[in-house]
This record gives sequence, structure tokens and C-alpha cells, in this order.
Amino acid sequence: MLEWQWPWAFLLLPLPLLMAQLSARRAAPNAALKVPELDSWHGAGEISSERSDRNWQRWLLPTLIWLSLVTALARPQVMGDTVELPRSGRDLMLAVDISGSMRADDMRWQGRPASRLAVVKAVLNDFIAERQGDRLGLILFGSQAYLQAPLTFDTQTVRTFVGEAAIGLAGQETAIGDAIGLAIKRLQNNAQDSRVLVLLTDGANSAGEVEPLRAAELAEQVGLKIYTIGLGAESGGLFSLQRTSPPDERTLRAIAQQTGGAFFRARNSEELRQIYALIDELEPTLKDTQALRPQRSLYYWPLAAAVLFGLLLTVQQSGWRLGGREP
Repeated sequence: MLEWQWPWAFLLLPLPLLMAQLSARRAAPNAALKVPELDSWHGAGEISSERSDRNWQRWLLPTLIWLSLVTALARPQVMGDTVELPRSGRDLMLAVDISGSMRADDMRWQGRPASRLAVVKAVLNDFIAERQGDRLGLILFGSQAYLQAPLTFDTQTVRTFVGEAAIGLAGQETAIGDAIGLAIKRLQNNAQDSRVLVLLTDGANSAGEVEPLRAAELAEQVGLKIYTIGLGAESGGLFSLQRTSPPDERTLRAIAQQTGGAFFRARNSEELRQIYALIDELEPTLKDTQALRPQRSLYYWPLAAAVLFGLLLTVQQSGWRLGGREP
């Protein structure tokens, strides 16, 4: 269906005629016709006919240019059929540990040993893809916490940022409290029933300015629900060549209980998948819908026509000058 965003623009169509009338009235008192000899009137009919044809050619292209410009100004657009988009009402923030210990290869992915961060990326990629209708945000933390992606419906961008996360980018240590504090700052102004943080870490808090339990108290005050996931096999695991310690389960469990969330232990990729599936059940997507009508602007077509007519007018006037005739 063709619609006009600014239909009032068509009121400008008679503007050139009004300007021409005003100019003619101003020039009328000084107009005069002096004919010293009657011989000069011979063939006047033929001259008048030739001038009429020339005037028609002279005003055709400017008229088309003006019509095209006014049409473009009116912003024609095609409206599509109504599309219902799902809305979840959930604002879900992901906090992913990228400290040095996430390099440990004590987990397996597709039958092969893999680092903790590699498994998190692979499984988190599927989890994000299934959160259609939710707003997702991403926090990366090590020695410091950084907001990598604010809350957005563009889940593809969040997936890209997760895939580009590199170990040690935020430092080698683990600042769990700072990550929670940053999530509180970003979510505290949102609707209280949609504030959810999923925190993934493989160690204990060893850096930062805020203690994790103190951050959990602040999260409880603003209604932020935190789901904590402890990554990594026990004591380095069967497949790891590195000596690593398990995550601080006591602190992670206390954070989850303080905020009304839950603590999960992920020793392998399968457990991590099951955890994400359980979070989907705990934080279900609401079924409200939002009706939208896609629109496609067409103003560039009449605008292109105006440019084309302008080029033709330039060529026409150049031809008249080269031919020794006035346009």
C-alpha cells in the first residue's frame, strides 16, 4: 500500500506559478510596445507559433523537475503487512570470566579436550541464539569488569562479541564483585521483574574493589536475580595439563541464594548445556507480542528523476547556446 509521510508537501506545487504572477505584476507598469513601422508585423503569426513551441519546450523540464522534487519531499513509502514480534520483557545480562585460569583445558568439546572459555563460547552461542525477543547484554571481566555490549535485541552482535572474547583481555585475575556491581549499574533502572544476571566463572574472587557478597546484597536491594555457574573439572580434571583449582562454590552459592537465583556446577560441556536449558525454564519467554508494519521508503526514485531531468535541462540549454539561440 502506497502512503505519503508528508502529504502536505503537495501544497507547494503551485508555488512557481504564484512567483511568476508576482514577477509579472511588478514588471507590468514598465512594459511598453513600440512599433515604428507596420512592416514589422508581417509574419507575426508564424513567429508567435514558433515562440509558443519554444516556450513549451522551455518549461517542460523545469516543470518535471519541480514535480519530482515535491513528490520526493512528500516521502512516498510502501507499507507492508502487519508483523507480530515476540516480546519477552526480560533483560538478561551475561557476565563471562575471561581471566587467565579460563585457559585451562580440563573440559571436552565434541570428544576433544578444550579450554574452559572455548566450551563457554560454543555453548553460549546456542543459548543466545534461542533468546529471541529478549534484550541481552554482555560483561567481560578479569582483573576488571567491562561492558562489552549494552542491553540490545541484536543477539547476533552479542554472539559476535562472545566469539571475539580473548583470555587476559581484562587481566589475569578474577573480579567477581566488580562484574556484579557493573550489572547492577546497567540494570537498576529497568523493570524489577526483568533484571537477571547469568555469571560464569571458574575461580574465586581475587581482584576488584567490591567484595562479591557485598555486591550480592546490593543486587538484592535493586531486585537483581543472579544465576551463578562454576566452570571447570575438579582439581584440573582428567584432560588438563595445568594445575587449577575448582571455583569458589561457597561464594557463588551464597550470591545466588542472596538474590533469589540458583547456583550450578558445570564440569563439562553437557552439564553446561543442561544448565542453560534449566535457565530457559526458570526465566521463560513471555508470550506478549508487538505488532509492527514494515515500511520501505521510495523517495529516492522521484529524487533520482529530478536529477535526471536536471541533467537533460543542462544539455538542452547548452545546445541552445551552441546553436546561437536563446533558451
